[in-house]
Amino acid sequence: MKRFVLGAAAVIAAGWTASAGAADMNYGQRAPYTVNQPLNAYSWAGPYIGGNIGYAWGSVSNNPTNPSGFVGGVQAGYNFQTGPWVFGIEGDIQASGADDTFAPWKFSNPWFGNVRGRAGYALNNILVYGTAGLAFGKLNGQTFFGVSESHTTAGWTVGVGAEVGLTQNWSAKLEYLYIDLSTSQFAITGVSNGYSASVVRAGVNYRF
Repeated sequence: MKRFVLGAAAVIAAGWTASAGAADMNYGQRAPYTVNQPLNAYSWAGPYIGGNIGYAWGSVSNNPTNPSGFVGGVQAGYNFQTGPWVFGIEGDIQASGADDTFAPWKFSNPWFGNVRGRAGYALNNILVYGTAGLAFGKLNGQTFFGVSESHTTAGWTVGVGAEVGLTQNWSAKLEYLYIDLSTSQFAITGVSNGYSASVVRAGVNYRF
């Protein structure tokens, strides 16, 4: 009986020793915890270029025409990022097929562009933003008698958008802009005419 008790005690002691050794081994192999791991792994910072295509619909002030049509162009910009907050500047130039005819007048907007500031919030590779800035473009007017007139003016633009990072270099965006170009005196109408439009467009950007 005494030998049995001593043997059992020896087995229990050996088990405790093995358990303690295993615990020490697991603790020693535990991966270190890094408190400075980034909360946002996708970077929106730096320069980028891209292209876009969309549709514009608008109206001419003091005239019944409502020019609308497809638009497309290129954009370039630069972003700064602080945590999830993204700030930047972007410029673009667009070719436009927006036009409309009513009675003796035809008005069209062959091109426009803008330079805007952007401010947004990034959820990793998803960026939502607001944008506003300077707009500029041309408004053409024409009559049935072949008399034409054009004016290039400046104005303002404001909008919202969302951009999704597909890879660290490539992203896709969807954007809405409202553009208001200032009025000019048109001889063919005898009044001041300007162009304002809504633009919805999709695009891609390549980030350097």
